[in-house]
Amino acid sequence: MRRDRDPAAGAVAVVGTGMAAARFAERFHALGGRGEVTLYGAEPAAPYNRVLLTDVLTGRYGAEALTLPYGAAVARTGCEVTAVDPGARVLRLADGTRAAYDALVLATGAEPVLPPVRGLRGPDGSLREGVHVFRTLDDCRRLAGAAASAERAVVIGGGVLGVSAARALTVPGRGRRLPGGLPVEIVQLAPHLAERHLDAQAAALLRHGLAALGVAVSAGSRARALRGTGRVTGVELACGRVLDADLVVLACGVRPRTGPARAAGLPVRTGVVVDDALACAPGVYAIGDCAEHRGVAHGTALAAWDQADVLAARLSGADPGAVYRGSRPLARLTAGPWSTRRSARPGVRARGSTCSGWPTPPAARTGSSCCAATGSSAASSWATRPRPAPSPGSTSGTTRCPWTPFPC
Repeated sequence: MRRDRDPAAGAVAVVGTGMAAARFAERFHALGGRGEVTLYGAEPAAPYNRVLLTDVLTGRYGAEALTLPYGAAVARTGCEVTAVDPGARVLRLADGTRAAYDALVLATGAEPVLPPVRGLRGPDGSLREGVHVFRTLDDCRRLAGAAASAERAVVIGGGVLGVSAARALTVPGRGRRLPGGLPVEIVQLAPHLAERHLDAQAAALLRHGLAALGVAVSAGSRARALRGTGRVTGVELACGRVLDADLVVLACGVRPRTGPARAAGLPVRTGVVVDDALACAPGVYAIGDCAEHRGVAHGTALAAWDQADVLAARLSGADPGAVYRGSRPLARLTAGPWSTRRSARPGVRARGSTCSGWPTPPAARTGSSCCAATGSSAASSWATRPRPAPSPGSTSGTTRCPWTPFPC
């Protein structure tokens, strides 16, 4: 144990290898931090940009294009942290070993919310065949494989992720109905799509654009049960209507992953409760989707980046007095590929008070603006028409900074 060492020169353990964790590690060393930073993650992949997963699903990007920089840190992927001991400043790992630290950063992210739908799980307790969540790179690969042989898909949840997943599944070449993509229907409990982010008029425009891609929408509907024995064959709605489907995507939001913090006796409400220094206990901090600050668990990429930057400044010694006071919401909504931000018509707006997107670094703010909106770190493109992939070797005025989720 190294309790007396300054985190700027000591050992910093980061539980998580997601976007917040990678951003913190990259900024910590960029700001002059000399300490050993180690990222511990259960996923086998190196840190990657989760926001772009739907573009991997469409085939626009390969998985390798999502890799994020994490400075001079060590990333121990496939190494799950099973317990945290804040008093002893020790982590217990799934392989039975322990790791000491001087400062601990919890960046455990969030996990998918599963809806209360009958028949969701098989006899062994796992999701039944044909039912998928869409949160990780492995989820993306499994969903892409299933979509290749599917006949019809239903997406339960009409928020940012649900809309993005539905659009991705309509890409030509998906499913057995070539050359068109899968027929998809979104089941949305709220009266219109993306109700947290769009008003009714904007949502109507989005629905119209999705319809042109072959995506139907059942708004104001609740999925009650899944049909079929073994593999799913349909989705039964509360009204009694049954939607045929051999592929079901669950996109019902996420909740902060707080298990390790709660078990360690750290303060947890919706998320891990932190103060303006992003601390939840002496020497313990939380950032990203798992953190709750001033009663708000932001769950957005923008907030994750802001929090990572503040904590990196504090722990590196570059600005020991840096504080986090919240993140300014940001909404981007566009009507087509590579277009600049604009309102579709007077009176149609996105609700910027709740919709956030991964911010574009100043160096990347040239040419067209990011052509999408994001409301969570798991979200991807809002564009309702497929965006053309750049030809090999072509720049066409388009670049992708690793910290920018969309080409600019």
